[in-house]
Amino acid sequence: MEARALSTRFSDVAFSEVVSRLRTSAGLASKADIARAAARLGFDGREAIRVGDDCAAIPDGDGYLLFAIEGFMNEFVATDPWFAGWCGVMVNLSDIAAMGGRPLAVVDAVWAKGEDGAAPVLEGLRAASARFGVPIVGGHTNLASDRGQLSVAVLGRAKRLLTSFDARPGEVLVAAIDLRGRYREPFSNWDAATDAPAERLRGDLDLLPRLAEAGLARAAKDISQGGLVGTAAMLAEGSGVGIEIDLDAVPTPEGVDPVRWLMTFPSFGYLVPTALTVHPTVLTTLRERGIAAAVIGTVTAERKVTVKQGLSHETIWDFSRAPLIGCGPAEDAA
Repeated sequence: MEARALSTRFSDVAFSEVVSRLRTSAGLASKADIARAAARLGFDGREAIRVGDDCAAIPDGDGYLLFAIEGFMNEFVATDPWFAGWCGVMVNLSDIAAMGGRPLAVVDAVWAKGEDGAAPVLEGLRAASARFGVPIVGGHTNLASDRGQLSVAVLGRAKRLLTSFDARPGEVLVAAIDLRGRYREPFSNWDAATDAPAERLRGDLDLLPRLAEAGLARAAKDISQGGLVGTAAMLAEGSGVGIEIDLDAVPTPEGVDPVRWLMTFPSFGYLVPTALTVHPTVLTTLRERGIAAAVIGTVTAERKVTVKQGLSHETIWDFSRAPLIGCGPAEDAA
């Protein structure tokens, strides 16, 4: 599929409808659940290990251990158990890469109604582990559950961090997405991985650590269930900044609903704030591996996330009114 700007399809969708669907998206709403958990746990931005990033970054010698976990919706596990198992590995490895790291090992926790219920999930986990070259080293299994459930954790290591806390006003926002795929219906998951060769998958995941170690970026965020705009909001909140997204600049595959695309969870998708002086190098590095990369917006000092298309401009989230995930800078909690 070839990439094109969203503007080529926005003639079919009123900008007001785009804004309405973004503001009420289930993915964005689900991220707001994090704020409730953060408040209950007493997180206020002053922790020695900052909370709210793709992984916990734990200082270790001359680098950092990275530790992350993902839990999966019961409906997803029930509807597409093999792909849920695959994603258990894949999305955790994406979190490691988003912080400039490389994965070391994975553990899983599987609940299922008998061995037959667990089999496709375990087969998906095994397939992804082999393709990405990251071992599964243990976990927890319960075959006496009344339904399938899955959570997966990963350990990695970074020499130089990318974080959700280091975007700065004046930087441009680069989107890097692998468009060589298709929707894995019925969910808005863009699968550009299950048919890809191992060398490509492993080499693409190494792009983010390479950018970090070359000093080309210090911040990044993995595009997750909140989609591109929801992920931008989490990045903005963590860094105490604003982000303006130009919808005309967002690369998208041919033949998809442009608003659905903004709320899609891609198998390879990152937002990378980048200095003006180096962003051409960042774009070239990504595009050399066939990743669609484009400057889609700017980092601002205004504490809000906005989208624009042509002369139209609207706010999607205003942090002066409410937090999203409740994991912003310490001064926000003071």
